[in-house]
Amino acid sequence: MKKILFVSLGCDKNLVDSEQMIGLLAEQGYAFIDDETQADAIIINTCSFIHDAKEESIETILTLAEQKKTGKCRALIVTGCLAQRYYEEMQEEIPEVDAIIGTTAFDEIVDVVEETLKGGHRMVKKDIDRLTYLTGHRYVTTGGHFAYLKIAEGCNKRCTYCIIPRIRGNYRSVPMENLLDDARRLASQGVKELILVAQETTVYGVDLYGEKRLPELLRKLCEIPELVWIRILYCYPEEITNELIAVMKEEKKICHYLDLPIQHASDAVLKRMGRRTSKKELKEIILKLRTEIPDICIRTTLITGFPGETQEDHRAVMEFVDEMGFDRLGVFTYSPEEGTAAEQFEDQIDEDTKEERRSEIMELQQEIAFEKAEAMKGRELEAFVEGSVTGEDVYVARTYKDAPNVDGLIFIHTDAELMTGDMAKVRVTGAYEYDLIGEM
Repeated sequence: MKKILFVSLGCDKNLVDSEQMIGLLAEQGYAFIDDETQADAIIINTCSFIHDAKEESIETILTLAEQKKTGKCRALIVTGCLAQRYYEEMQEEIPEVDAIIGTTAFDEIVDVVEETLKGGHRMVKKDIDRLTYLTGHRYVTTGGHFAYLKIAEGCNKRCTYCIIPRIRGNYRSVPMENLLDDARRLASQGVKELILVAQETTVYGVDLYGEKRLPELLRKLCEIPELVWIRILYCYPEEITNELIAVMKEEKKICHYLDLPIQHASDAVLKRMGRRTSKKELKEIILKLRTEIPDICIRTTLITGFPGETQEDHRAVMEFVDEMGFDRLGVFTYSPEEGTAAEQFEDQIDEDTKEERRSEIMELQQEIAFEKAEAMKGRELEAFVEGSVTGEDVYVARTYKDAPNVDGLIFIHTDAELMTGDMAKVRVTGAYEYDLIGEM
């Protein structure tokens, strides 16, 4: 039996591609291991969204390429965003790589592995606007009780800083019947929390059906009996509709949680970024969500140090963050990406200033987050158990406010026997920085 080490880098959307490739290979009898020295083939699904992600991908490739000299490895295969973006360069500069597969060609993975294990080489790149979605071929790697459902691929927004349309293509929705089939299959395998992802979830269906169909998709997903929570990520603020808000209010399974990446709060910077909202409009959207869904948890992301960003622009962000009091917030320093419009902009900001501004925003957000965590004391919440603390009567769990791997946790003190994936009703008794403490 041939053994494969599979490394998935980058975002949860990339992870779905990885899980589909793993599923295809598992169906053909391949085994998966985490010991690179014993792997017959190594597959790396890469990311290249920003500079740090590119660096991580390249370092991972070069590190694992050593196994072709020292281990059993006979095939090194690179897939994903870095492979799509630097297809030609990788062939020339990393000769240890035996196969390169672009973002829309991962359905070729079985043939590529078989060919490279025989000593061959394969370079596969297909139409960037091809939709590669393999219904039914998937091996969930997230532990079984939650899974991501990628409802679309690509993006049409063309923000000036973003390379995604160049490596993932235009926006393509996955047909609703395919998504529902996969959701039912995942639920039958024990998945209780389904997390909807795409470059942008809010315009789902426009390309296929001529209108936004996310609310309809959500209602149909809520009909699947085994699902307990449905969470929505990557919602562009200008695309939030009254119908979407109504569905979130009416359907009990939908978490009162939205990931709403605003990127900035200075109108001048938002315009240069190619964003489609103003500071005033962002405020109106956020206040409307909080009025309609009072317990909603809003997560956002910001970019600091965008070309031409002045100290005044930075102050506008600080004031907005302070005023809005986001429940969850992350900040990236601007990364000038090859092939984007913003890379050519004048007044590029130095790295020290970018990092300094990022730190200032995060320090402010830390105060807000700690205060919000303290304010949770006394509340009773449902929580998903994720595991236990070794040697203690303490379990680690997530509330509806916590998306996996990006948000906080709640530590439950109890003598009860709980299993990963169980739902527990907990009372919040305290807070420690970003995390909560509770009891059954």
